[in-house]
Amino acid sequence: MADQGPLVPGLRGLLLTYFMPESCYDEFFLHFNFLDVKLPQILKLIGAQSAEGLSFQTILLELLAITGTMAYSIANQFPFSSWGEALFLMLQTVVIGFLIQHYGGRTTRGFVFLVVYFALLALLLSPVTPVSVVTSMQAFNMPAIIIGRLNQAGTNFRNGHTGQLSAISVFLLFAGSLARIFTSIQETGDTLMALTFVISSACNGIIFLQILYYWNSSPKHKKNKKKSQ
Repeated sequence: MADQGPLVPGLRGLLLTYFMPESCYDEFFLHFNFLDVKLPQILKLIGAQSAEGLSFQTILLELLAITGTMAYSIANQFPFSSWGEALFLMLQTVVIGFLIQHYGGRTTRGFVFLVVYFALLALLLSPVTPVSVVTSMQAFNMPAIIIGRLNQAGTNFRNGHTGQLSAISVFLLFAGSLARIFTSIQETGDTLMALTFVISSACNGIIFLQILYYWNSSPKHKKNKKKSQ
């Protein structure tokens, strides 16, 4: 029998039926390829030509947390396997941030966002930045994650739907952060890293539960409902 990965067959069947194609499941849970985690979200935004329901403030806080983890890991010379997905998540999150601005009619602001972010990233990873600053950023990850996810949860609640949020991407972020709790303990032994992923798992779980709750609600459905009242 082929290896089905770390998930029990029942849960695997549920994921393949409702949330993701088998190729996506294999890449994430068998090959641990995190490059595609936010790709479904990017494709959904491009396909809809809309970023409705996504909070740019949440994206900025996500970037702060992801960048902090990446810089902290590099500064402490952790193995790439323990933080490599942060690099791919960062690149994909930056793209999503630009698309939010672009589809909101603020393309110029989107380009400014890209230039400023990568300039700050270069400065952060340079020898000029003290290690204490990088460590402080990693410590701030937890409140950044909590504030960012609660902000997105509040946006979903106010809208009464999750807009263009991708169920696949949200679930993969949730599952990935759960997996990273154990891999960070095994590969780095760093309590701060592990605790960050615990908080991230809980916050991503809230958003995923909202997607399930608002499954049959959509921006179009809400607009039609308002017109009929």
